[in-house]
Amino acid sequence: MKFKTPLPDTQISFYQRLEELKQSMLQEALFKTVKKADIRIIDKELRDLVTNDDLQMLAEHGIRGEVMFAVPYLLKLNPRLLGYYRLLLGLPQKSFYSGERGLGFGIFSSMESKGIISDKQIDLLIECCKALNASASLLLNSIKRTSISSVLIRDLTLLTLGPQLRGGRNNDLGTAATKMVFEIIRDIVKNSITSSSDTKIILNNAAGRETIIEFASDPDIIIREKLKSGKHKNWIAIEIKGGTDVANAHNRLGEAEKSHQKAKLNGYTECWTLLGANVDLAVASNESPTTDKFYYISNLIDKNSLEYGDFKENIIALTGLSD
Repeated sequence: MKFKTPLPDTQISFYQRLEELKQSMLQEALFKTVKKADIRIIDKELRDLVTNDDLQMLAEHGIRGEVMFAVPYLLKLNPRLLGYYRLLLGLPQKSFYSGERGLGFGIFSSMESKGIISDKQIDLLIECCKALNASASLLLNSIKRTSISSVLIRDLTLLTLGPQLRGGRNNDLGTAATKMVFEIIRDIVKNSITSSSDTKIILNNAAGRETIIEFASDPDIIIREKLKSGKHKNWIAIEIKGGTDVANAHNRLGEAEKSHQKAKLNGYTECWTLLGANVDLAVASNESPTTDKFYYISNLIDKNSLEYGDFKENIIALTGLSD
């Protein structure tokens, strides 16, 4: 029996979002903020807002107090760190920031979402930290002393983050699928690459001309050849619809058609649509008649599939590469 290769698109989108959050509101961001801070101010605020027993319990395991407990000084330096303490305490955004039915921290929502802090928020910050730290103390004292570690504390934040990321999964699937296809193309052309980044690949084709493969917002991936005049010959415009929900496929195909119509006006020779959903190709062709070729993404990650072979052959031919 031959099984289809599952698309790891959810995990790719999770990874991409996780890397972003490390820089803003996870433990890595906390440590980066502390590195630039005045430790004396942090220690003073910890003494004012956290019991000595709790701080000693963390110190026994080599953990500084701010890893578990919020201090106003650090939240002023990096307002997004409010999200770190929220995640650590297992509090979803909706219940934490909503009004009457939630915990009522809505006044602070812009700190996490926008990274900004107002004078009004600063005035209430000590009371906010007191409430968070009372909860953190309950959490700390519910953990076996032998289990306490910075790794455990990080794991607790990620446990809350998982459902949050899954809630925004649909918004990220397109980005994940585009990245996946970009890497498939990179592998196909790897022997001709002269330089590359996460968003752009430059290679020399068989005629010695420069070919550029890059992310674009509309369409998702474009492949162009640089002419001697400095202008570009537009070869391939690729629209990627990575969602696997068949019910929404018609809307996604309609979006692809609009993008391809623009691409044709901009002189692209080929317009391809890559699909995550298992849509009937006759239906797809009717929804997007401007599409020259349809490919299923799940088949492109299987190098033994006929569809991958066709995709590779056309990439090589249209970019003018040697086999």
